[in-house]
Amino acid sequence: MSSEHALNAAQLEQFVREGYVRLDGAFPKDIAAQCREILWRATGCDPNDPATWIKPVIRLGEHFEPPFRAAVNTPRLHGAFDSLLGEGRWLPRGSLGTFPVRFPSNEDPGDCGWHIDASFGYDNEPDFMSWRANVASKGRALLMLFLFSDVTAGDAPTLLRLGSHHDVARLLAPHGDAGLTLRQLVEHNFGQTEPRGEAAAVGEAGTVYLVHPFVVHTAQPNRGGAPRFLAQPPLFPRAPLDPFRNDGRSNAVERAIQFALT
Repeated sequence: MSSEHALNAAQLEQFVREGYVRLDGAFPKDIAAQCREILWRATGCDPNDPATWIKPVIRLGEHFEPPFRAAVNTPRLHGAFDSLLGEGRWLPRGSLGTFPVRFPSNEDPGDCGWHIDASFGYDNEPDFMSWRANVASKGRALLMLFLFSDVTAGDAPTLLRLGSHHDVARLLAPHGDAGLTLRQLVEHNFGQTEPRGEAAAVGEAGTVYLVHPFVVHTAQPNRGGAPRFLAQPPLFPRAPLDPFRNDGRSNAVERAIQFALT
């Protein structure tokens, strides 16, 4: 890992304590613009005619075009992945998951609510509330928020509950490998995370938030004046995470869980 692109000690400490790190300029703005052009076409809406923006949110699927591959594979991001997970301990991505494009609207988009992204148990399971997470974060190393448009406080930024990954880790720990379903996590109020402070995932196009997979977060309606383009892919571990390891090789994701359980 090049030291030029490594996260510094303060960023690693913030990730362990608060659950996220923000990278400004993680990928170039011209790449973001190329991706937006592709996404606009996929929405079927006219970027110059707000009358065509008739839905509060349009969800787009995977995009594998070169600009998206370029956005997720910059040296800056690879250095951050190495810093948080360790070299060789994450799987490269060739796409960026789903894109919830949020348009300015007074309608309820119907998909807002505090949650974590469950990471396993969903094969052939249509009820996403039955998907699961466990204390080792099986199947997920990071949640990532890629901003493809400028996002201000009024443009539906994702909200993150600071330090909530510690509460979720403590809630999951007694349940071993099986973990809990998303429905059970909701029933337990995600470990009583409501009093936690919040951070809004704002920034210019090209900003990326790297988030611990246990951080409780929510979408918001877009009450601003411009559509918000964001991708929210996971980063997958190359080998299972182990928050109980004692070989001195714990990465930042594992250390955050260890911190919560001590």
